[in-house]
Amino acid sequence: MRIREGLIPTALGTIVTATGLAMRQSHRVSPNFSNTLFGFGLAHVVLGAIDLMEHRHTKLFSR
Repeated sequence: MRIREGLIPTALGTIVTATGLAMRQSHRVSPNFSNTLFGFGLAHVVLGAIDLMEHRHTKLFSR
């Protein structure tokens, strides 16, 4: 099974973003920590999505 480039960072970013959002709403940890986690997660989602868009036609032209 071949995994598309950018799929793992996007999935990881989704999990980290959800964790940061859950921590933000629980008010058990510092808001700085939960906001940082949320920001890193969003950055991973954006960078993974850029990779997915860059390499979407790779399979069409390679043999």
